[in-house]
Amino acid sequence: MANHKATKKDTRQANKRRERNRYHGKTTRNAMRDLMAVSDEKLAAEKLPTVEAMLDKLAKRNIIHKNKAANLKSALAKKVNALSNPPAEVAVKPAKKAVAKKTATKKSSKK
Repeated sequence: MANHKATKKDTRQANKRRERNRYHGKTTRNAMRDLMAVSDEKLAAEKLPTVEAMLDKLAKRNIIHKNKAANLKSALAKKVNALSNPPAEVAVKPAKKAVAKKTATKKSSKK
């Protein structure tokens, strides 16, 4: 344990910040999980802005990186958009025939 007053105070502050960050991070993860589980497009469209705001706040507070927040928001938006626009049948291209390569044969040289 720290011996100086300032170090003890810093330890207390760090513990408070860690607990606060854990709370906000867990709350946001739960909100994301709930949004991903929604199958109603109107409800998902209503929840999306609040979850995106939560992610932005985490990035602003340096709890997560800003690029991670952007990636998560993008994934959530894709999920919500997929609910309103179901993917169409994608035509599968026929596979190309494998072409056998000619193997080079070594000429044996005799002396």
